[in-house]
Order: sequence, then C-alpha cells, then structure tokens
Amino acid sequence: MARRPVRVPGGPQAFKYKTYTQTHPKPEFFVQRLCSNNRILLTLTLFLQVSATILAQTNQPVARKEGEPKILQLMVQLASEEEEEVIQAIKNLALTGDLRLENFFDLYRQGSVYLWEDAPEGILKIVVNEETVENDDFDELAPLVHPLTKKPVMIDGKQARPLIEDLTDISPGRKVRKIANSSKFLIRLASPNPKDRISGVKKTGDPPQNIDAIPSLQRIIKEDPDEKIQWTAKESLLLIRLAGVLPEQTAKDREAAIQELGNIKSLRALPRLQILLDTLNEAKEKPEGADAWTAAAKQSIKQIDKHETSVERFNNIFQGLSLGSVLILMALGLAITFGLMGVINMAHGELMMIGAYTAFEIQRAFGHNPDNPVDSYFFVAIPVSFAVAAMVGLIMEALVIRHLYRRPLESLLATWGIGLILIQLVRIRYGDNIGVNAPTWSLGGNEILQDVILPNGRLFIMLLCAACVGLVYFLMNKTPLGLRMRATMQNRDMASSLGVNTRNVDRCTFALGSGLAGVAGCAWTLIGGVTPDMGQNNFIVDSFLVVVTGGVGELAGVICSGLGIGLITKWVEPLRIGGFVVGAIWAKVILLAIIVGFIQFKPAGLFAPKGRLSDV
Repeated sequence: MARRPVRVPGGPQAFKYKTYTQTHPKPEFFVQRLCSNNRILLTLTLFLQVSATILAQTNQPVARKEGEPKILQLMVQLASEEEEEVIQAIKNLALTGDLRLENFFDLYRQGSVYLWEDAPEGILKIVVNEETVENDDFDELAPLVHPLTKKPVMIDGKQARPLIEDLTDISPGRKVRKIANSSKFLIRLASPNPKDRISGVKKTGDPPQNIDAIPSLQRIIKEDPDEKIQWTAKESLLLIRLAGVLPEQTAKDREAAIQELGNIKSLRALPRLQILLDTLNEAKEKPEGADAWTAAAKQSIKQIDKHETSVERFNNIFQGLSLGSVLILMALGLAITFGLMGVINMAHGELMMIGAYTAFEIQRAFGHNPDNPVDSYFFVAIPVSFAVAAMVGLIMEALVIRHLYRRPLESLLATWGIGLILIQLVRIRYGDNIGVNAPTWSLGGNEILQDVILPNGRLFIMLLCAACVGLVYFLMNKTPLGLRMRATMQNRDMASSLGVNTRNVDRCTFALGSGLAGVAGCAWTLIGGVTPDMGQNNFIVDSFLVVVTGGVGELAGVICSGLGIGLITKWVEPLRIGGFVVGAIWAKVILLAIIVGFIQFKPAGLFAPKGRLSDV
C-alpha cells in the first residue's frame, strides 16, 4: 500500500508579467497632457516605457509547450526500478531548461509524485498529489494535479480522485533525492532567460559544488552570447576545482585554480581562499601540495583584497553622489524660501514625506505591482508629487507662515509643530510603514567594470536632480517670475516700491520650494523606505547643513555642498579605527564637526549670500 502523502508547501512560483493595456487610461495620455510642450521629455518617456515593456516580456517564464511531451515521457522513467535509469532521467529533465521542473523536483523529493498505472487512456501516468481527502466511507482519495502546470487532472469534467491505494509511490532514495535537489540548478543553465541562466551558473559554484554541471559550464564558456555569463561560468568552474571535489584531481590542478581565481579577482573566492588558508595552517598533517597552495592562496587573497578595496571606493563615491542628489533636491526649495523670506521651515522634511506618499497613491491608482507592472505611473507621480506638496506648502504659508516673516525663531517653532501634525495625520491614515514598488526599469544596474555596478534607480535620481537644478536655474534667470524673486531677495522694500507684488512672490516661492521637496520624496521611493517621520529623522538636518554650508539662497552653493556632504558621509561611514567601524550615526557626528569647523573659517558658506540676508 502506498504511504499517505504529507502536505508540503508549494514550490517557488515565477512572476508572470503582463503588459498593461486595459482598465486604466493609456499612460501616454497623462504624459502628453503634462509634457505637450516638451518633445524631448516625451520622447525619453516613451523610450523608457517601451524599453521597460520589452524587458518585462523578456523576463516572462517560457512555457515551452513544444517540449512538454518529451518532458512528460522522461518523467515516466522516474518510476523505473533501475536507479541509474532514474538518475539519467533526472539529468535529462534538467537539461530541458524548463523552470517549472524546479517545483516538480521539490515535490518529487518530498514524496508527492506518484505513478498512476491504471490511468484511463489519454491521462498522464505521472501525477502529483499533495494531500488526500476522505469520502463518506472513510476511503482516502487523492486529488491529482498536473506535474508541470499544477492544474487539476480532469476526467469527465471533474478532478480525478482515485484511491490512494491505486497510486504507486515513487519517492526517491537518499542518493537520488540529493541528485534531484542539485539538478534544480542545472535547469537554469539551459534556460533562455539570461537572469535565470546566470543564477544557475553562480549556484553551481557554491557549496556543495555540482560536478554534473561541469559539461554545461564548459559549453556556456564557449557558446553563451552573454560575456558576463561566460565569465561567471569560468569563475564557478574554478571554484569547483578549488574545492578539490573532482575525481582524480591533482595538486597542481588545484594550485592552478587558486592562482587563476586571484588573476580574475574573484570576490566570491575570497572567503573560500581564506578558509583554505586557515585549514592548511591548522592541519597537523599537511596534504600533498599544501605549501604551494598556501603561497598561491596568499598571493590571490592579496590581489582580490586590492580589487575589493577599489570597488568599495568607487561604490562609496557613487552612493555619495546619489545621496547628494537627494539632498540637493531637498535643499533647493529650502535655500530658496530661506534666502527670500528668512523663514526657517522645519516642516520641509514633511513636505518630502508628502511627495513620497503621493507617489504611493499614484502607484495604487495605476494598479502597479510586481504581478502587473505599470512602470509609467512614476512619470505621472513626479509632477503630481510636486503639485500636492506645493499645495500643502501654499496652505501652510497662507495660514501660518505669512504672519511670521522676518521672525526666524517663531517660524522655526511653528513649522516644527506643523511637521508633527502632518506626521501624525499620515500615521493615522497609513500606519508606520508602507511599501512602494519601484518601476521595473529602476531595478538592477549596469556593470561598467568588473563588480562595479551602477544601480538604475540611483542613476535616475541623479538625472532627475540635474533636470531640477536646470529648471530652477532657468526659472530664476530667464523668466519674469525669477526676476521678481531675485529682486525681492536682494531688496524687498525697493522691489515693492517698483511695483513688484512681494506677497504673490512669497506665495510662489514657498510653493516652488515645497514642490521641490515633494519631488525629492517621490525620487526617494526608488531607493529607500517610506515612513511618516522619514523627513524629520533622515533629511531635514542634512538639508539645513547643505544650505548653511553652501551659502543661503545660492544655487551653486547648494550643488557643491550637497554633493560634498553626500560624498563625505559615504566616505566616512565604512572607515575602521582598529576594530571600530564608524557607521551611519558616528558619520553624522563627524560630518557635523567638520561643518562647524568649516563655518568658523567661512561664516557665509562657500558662496556668500546677497541681498538683505547678508546684512543680518
């Protein structure tokens, strides 16, 4: 009698991306309405959208319906009484590259796959049952599902439910079960999807190393069209040789693998080389070739350490630039409002938070999620975040801030209180944390050098920052509104006497600064979490440091100080002093000390402010 199967959780399910075409208006409708006078931005938007759609379609799991009969035929061989035939069937199944077999192998190892010898004609012989049910006579029935699609096996319009006694258990033994588990990763080596293929290539080189993957790795090194996958396959092959698990492997071969891993600067090999070195140093009886291995391992570790240091430095610089870009977006509005009106707006971080939550609502409106990506939502979220934050800023200005001009201490306290109110309102509505799903085009990165990867999300933030700086410069220097802003900043009384409505200028300026903070919050959703107190805890202090260091009201100062503070922060955080790592908190302390020392020598900042603030 066959044993009763045990309920097991379902295997990994691949996301199936669908192109968004119905239910909501086409994304181009919103983009054209927002960017009708800017053909360059429209062209860039459509290009990114089409690219993201193609990428999503490229990442879809391949059904491979043409090879399904062959796969099902190989599955029948799993019921063979000859262990070698079963092992060969498993390897042949893995070579098909059908990712659905990963889940099937999990079910097979856990005893949920059966042979139905008395199946009606046209019905599968190999079936899956994860849980039995009892009828009124207390007979155990086995609801059957397809081994690949996991859809119910249908007979006369109903799911087949034979007695569990009518099924033959083909659960594998220990040896076959181990082979089936390792074969899950062989499947990925034959996948047409580059992401799945490189994942399988990496896994074959990780412990326990899969010797059966060596022929596939050698084929990939020679034939794969992706150079990165070729390089990774070579690395995994060397790691297998480093482990010394190959039959009839010589000491010279292992020494050569150690040296080659150092030559290609393999970061994956670094901890394994260190373990090998420690093992050899502690061994009482040295194996053959131990001295040569030790010398080669020390040299390779030195090469890889040097490469790792270079990669970390480059990554720190890039992360500093991206952090600086967010700080610039935040400080742009703060510098404008502070420079023009002398208002210390402690609620500026909450305006950033409002921009982030606006992006979350736009995502929900478009229905964007991992199962159904609608990447164009983000290009709508940017201007909407600007508008919503600007509107909140106008309300703040009309109700509170307009009564506190030229009273910096009172404005500081009042806006701090406004910020607390906004935080609590958002916390009541959304809770303490939400998840914003970034567009698919912002995921991943571009490897410009070995192990040097530039994340797409951070690259976009840097481009967005440059665009915002350019737009603010154009507004301030090439438009009538900018002329009135600069006139009011330099001498409010004179500008008013010449007919400038300084009250309207104040409104527009505060709305502009608030909107820029909203854009910063929208951009932050690509790389960071969203919480009600995100602005107050993470950005408001750094934004004021940017403004003070750069010079109040100076665009060039904001750019230089923002990038400088971002770079210094990311440069200081990983520093080690003995066994002490500086970390994020102490990095802020050190940064503050540096800025305080700098202000002692340059009280006006990098670029001295002009106008009435310079006389204060």
